[in-house]
Amino acid sequence: MRDLLPDIDRWRAAGHRVAVARVVGLDGSGPRDPGAALAVSDTGEVAGSVSGGCVEGAVVTEALAVLAGERERGVVTFGYSDDEAFAVGLTCGGTLHVFVEPLDW
Repeated sequence: MRDLLPDIDRWRAAGHRVAVARVVGLDGSGPRDPGAALAVSDTGEVAGSVSGGCVEGAVVTEALAVLAGERERGVVTFGYSDDEAFAVGLTCGGTLHVFVEPLDW
């Protein structure tokens, strides 16, 4: 998470809102361990990673929806059996639980 702070500080200093996504659970095999984090600015800039690339796009979409007020903060789950997860590339056989929330000061 600390490696995200320079980008978060820069975005906040420019007046942008930020959402943070963190891996909070993993069932079976997964690309990143719990605690892995990704930050997204309201302009779509991204820092960090929650999956090493396999579901990053879907997580960014969820984060932008949270910032836009289209979705509540909460856990988003991606698993091999989910059609959407398979479509975005989570083929490692596990289930990834990611908590997405706006970063409020």
